[in-house]
Amino acid sequence: MRVTEYAAFDAVGLAELVAKGEVSPAELQAAAHEAAQAVNPRINAIVETWRADDEPVPGSTPLAGVPFLIKDIGVAMAGRRMELGSRLAAGNVSGADSFLMRRFRRAGLVTFGRTATPELAYSNTTEPVLYGATRNPWDLGRSAGGSSGGAGAAVAAGVVPIAHATDAAGSIRIPASCNGLFGLKPTRGRVSAGPSADEVFNGLAVQGGISRTVRDSAALLDQIRGPEPGDPYFAQEPSRPYAEEVTRDPGALRIGVLTQAWGGHRTAAPVADAVSRTARLLESLGHRVEEAEVDLGVGWEEFVLASARQWTANLTASIDALAAATGRPIDSSTLEPPVLAGYHYGRRVSGAQFVTALEIRNRIARSLARSFDAHDVLLTPTLPDLPVPLGTHAHAVEELDGLGWLRRLFDLSPFTAAFNVAGTPAMSVPVTADAETGLPIGMQFAAGYGREDLLFRLAGQLEQASPWSGRTPAVWAGNGSPGQRLAIA
Repeated sequence: MRVTEYAAFDAVGLAELVAKGEVSPAELQAAAHEAAQAVNPRINAIVETWRADDEPVPGSTPLAGVPFLIKDIGVAMAGRRMELGSRLAAGNVSGADSFLMRRFRRAGLVTFGRTATPELAYSNTTEPVLYGATRNPWDLGRSAGGSSGGAGAAVAAGVVPIAHATDAAGSIRIPASCNGLFGLKPTRGRVSAGPSADEVFNGLAVQGGISRTVRDSAALLDQIRGPEPGDPYFAQEPSRPYAEEVTRDPGALRIGVLTQAWGGHRTAAPVADAVSRTARLLESLGHRVEEAEVDLGVGWEEFVLASARQWTANLTASIDALAAATGRPIDSSTLEPPVLAGYHYGRRVSGAQFVTALEIRNRIARSLARSFDAHDVLLTPTLPDLPVPLGTHAHAVEELDGLGWLRRLFDLSPFTAAFNVAGTPAMSVPVTADAETGLPIGMQFAAGYGREDLLFRLAGQLEQASPWSGRTPAVWAGNGSPGQRLAIA
């Protein structure tokens, strides 16, 4: 199969070809490697590839035989490196599959590499010292987002149709927005993170994927959802597969719109215009759209402070464990300035401050839950501005402490983190683009706890009404342009 043909299909489409015997998983893997070789030297989205030996049964699942990439954090694959984007963990090899990796294997996905992440996934741009910056395929001078920026750039550039991603404060939705993709953050407890990790950031982080089509994300979530014994959170199983929801009519929804973010953050004019256009599209589809006041339950600065205490306390424990395992020092030789600042800040968080932060988390969750009494779905921009230039996050970073770094991240992405705190599902949909630059603009839709079904119905409707699959970035494997060969382990 030629790369130009391969890149034209989504994951479900490729699996259908495998099931019909029109192409083999080995041929798809060869095309994926060729695609990676063509585009990765320009975008730096993939940190390692290998020849996968998985032999999926054709037709056994809707994704059997599809090439797949895992993020360099959040999922362990036996015998493969998981370095967390950090010099502190460089060379670390996983001893066994995590629960999620087992489910990827059962789904018949052919995992052949890992994607870039910022150090310890502690940023919403992917520019780690360990492997260098990941570049946006739409504009190589701009960020691909984070922390699943490598996944987003690889999917957008056509290396794979879908890739693993994680989300603790927007890390699925931010790269989806930056790269013109679909990304859904599942409900807390929907996908197991065990056995070595369960309450990642006290339930803020979830597992999922980034894709070019809605049905691919639905098919993936169907394959990986469900608890494992001992998981600390549980989300009730859906009444039908999510893949079936994509083609179901969502009905006339009450959609509340929040164009300007909490804390006085202003949304840039191109993004605000995109929100208005999206609202008009929703109205044309029969939905009732109105401005909404969404109460966080606490002030913005209290939200940021509680988040900083919760995040850095978790970060400190993780870094201590990594240093003990690797025998490496905790200093500037192993950690980047914002992560090291977060580590020192976290060491000063008291037990009482941490407990108070968790109480604030629950207060925010209850306040946001009440928003879904008046609205079925909330609409916000995913990001308040177009993808930022590379280096934006690093400006004067040495002057920031752990609180200052979190404030910077939340200022640059003020719409996403609250739904991680609440544990509710939220998705970024590439409904529109900036007329002047052509850069994609993601719209975020959030629903009540456990209502991924509703979001998939709405996303499927929007995909039909305003198709985005025909929009491809400047760096696109389907163009057939030659590239340098990647080292394959």
